[in-house]
Amino acid sequence: MKLNIAVLAGDGIGPEISREGIKVLDVIAKKFGHEFNYTYALCGAAAIDAVGDPFPEETFQICKDADAVFFSAVGHPKFDNNPSAKVRPEQGLLAMRKKLGLFANIRPVQTFDCLVHKSPLKDELVRGADFVCIRELTGGMYFGAKKEGADEAYDTCAYTRPEVERILRVAYQYARQRRKHLTVVDKANVLASSRLWRAVAQEMMVEYPDVTTDFMYVDNAAMRMIQDPKFFDVMVTENTFGDILTDEGSCITGSMGLLPSASTGESTPVFEPIHGSWPQATGLNIANPLAQILSAAMMLEYFNLAEEGALIRKAVDASLDANVRTPEIQVPEGGKFGTIEVGSWIAEWISKQ
Repeated sequence: MKLNIAVLAGDGIGPEISREGIKVLDVIAKKFGHEFNYTYALCGAAAIDAVGDPFPEETFQICKDADAVFFSAVGHPKFDNNPSAKVRPEQGLLAMRKKLGLFANIRPVQTFDCLVHKSPLKDELVRGADFVCIRELTGGMYFGAKKEGADEAYDTCAYTRPEVERILRVAYQYARQRRKHLTVVDKANVLASSRLWRAVAQEMMVEYPDVTTDFMYVDNAAMRMIQDPKFFDVMVTENTFGDILTDEGSCITGSMGLLPSASTGESTPVFEPIHGSWPQATGLNIANPLAQILSAAMMLEYFNLAEEGALIRKAVDASLDANVRTPEIQVPEGGKFGTIEVGSWIAEWISKQ
């Protein structure tokens, strides 16, 4: 297969983990006879510094013309610490999602047995937890009407029926492929937008009689994720709730550096780790590349390259079992491995299979 891939490394540790992900993709391409072509483009703080725009038109066109976007992270303290900044790196991420019509964010939350001890939850609660969060990505408060002033500010959470229907269909499709259990998360007891979500979901659930559908308020869902994460199979929710819950879910695994994600919709899909740019670690060779590498697996699986994706996942498991890990998940008796060493070990393991 030939794939044209737009690479948006972004800021902070982005370029470092991006290189390791591409290193693994190159080994896969050679092993299976594929052709992966990469086009690099600016985004985030790097793009602001270069051209004053966190998602330049040139980058958009590169993404639009590609088969997939391999994205890393954006963000920089000089913008975080300046509340008056009119242009921010994160605006580039939002612009990419909006312009590419990426309305569905898919975040798997899966624990690794050898890392259960790193989770803040008890072993018996977290071992075996395996669920998927489906987050609506282009609606809600992040994109609604806004006002920001010295004495008054607001963000509008607005949704339409078609927006809700299309994300629910994605969630039902995932539920059918997994354990056939969908939890719709909302705040229908308070918010009008959530009542629309619940009404539409109640209408649609009859189309999916093979899937058990239940409903949960977002505050209850947040508690349930901590008390009983194994309850969930597929969870679907609106943009703001999804942003918060998916970050909470990532902590269950013991490290944000372990979880990949995909954003899909009307145009080119984007595959990225869920963590941020961690600018403090830039150039220190300590960033965990596993989420980026697993995002590569998700990308290949999206294009029905199941064997290739499975081999990457096996390689990641093998690296963890061999204690080839970056510092934040390393065991006391393990050796010292950095971003480059972990990526190289995984690439070499794949080449030998």
